[in-house]
Amino acid sequence: MVNRRQFMQSSLALVVVPAAAADPPPAPSPAKLVLLGTKGGPTLRGPAQLPSSNVLLVGGDAYVVDAGYGVTLRLAQAKVPLRSIRSVYITHHHSDHNLELGALLYNAWVDSATHPIEVYGPEGIEPLLANWFDANRFDIETRMADEGRSDPRALVHAHRYRAGLVSETAAVRVTALRNEHPPISESYALRFDFRGGKSVVFSGDTAFFPPLAEFAKDCDYLVHEAMYGPAMDRLVRLNPAAKTLNEHLHAAHTLTTDVGRIAAKANARNLVLTHFVPSGDASVKPEDWLSGVRENYHGNVILARDLLEVPLE
Repeated sequence: MVNRRQFMQSSLALVVVPAAAADPPPAPSPAKLVLLGTKGGPTLRGPAQLPSSNVLLVGGDAYVVDAGYGVTLRLAQAKVPLRSIRSVYITHHHSDHNLELGALLYNAWVDSATHPIEVYGPEGIEPLLANWFDANRFDIETRMADEGRSDPRALVHAHRYRAGLVSETAAVRVTALRNEHPPISESYALRFDFRGGKSVVFSGDTAFFPPLAEFAKDCDYLVHEAMYGPAMDRLVRLNPAAKTLNEHLHAAHTLTTDVGRIAAKANARNLVLTHFVPSGDASVKPEDWLSGVRENYHGNVILARDLLEVPLE
């Protein structure tokens, strides 16, 4: 006869506790373009619109295009881990495109980035980074000693590029076209062709430049700067001293009507307007930017704003 204690022991022996199921691996985040800073020019008028910077997020990696002032803040606001940055591309050496490059790399370093970060830029990229690191040598070496950090100068690899192939990995091929942005001669458009994915072209800062249409041929997204002529004319009427600036801007940037011509000839599937010139003019309405483009391009137009996310799937 089985007593009560034996019964309880035998019953307990029959209880099978299933093993805890392992958490499934996180699904890869959808590929997207984030317009981090959309303002043309270096002036800082407020937090709503910052100078030029963009990031392509594909397969868990971040590819930063231009690093104007505020890029680190915008990446944090977009919830992009700085340690996910794999490469940075600078289109040309104007401060609204490169002013925060060194600080961005520094911030990725203190965010525990341990993998190499490849930095690509026109002639001058090597001294730009070397001088930045030298200027901050005391802080860097103090933190290396006190906090046991690696040397960020060993993580960052600078590469000077010209027209043609810039970089190529299993994930993406990047090519460059010299554009027209006087007085800077080393100024480039960049094209990203992702394996099995989308193609994204950044015009960089440029005057109307017909060869860009062939470079951007059949791209999925053409991210192009935009200048609104009537607002520039009004600026000169109000401030005759702005005449020299106006002449420079007309020689170095692209009016919205000509942006439409480039997008149409390129057969771009989507056109993203950014790097607005002039910026901060409350009298310029969204339709003002779009109307000139629509004279020549009838595809999908996206009017950028800081932190706008554009899905690439």
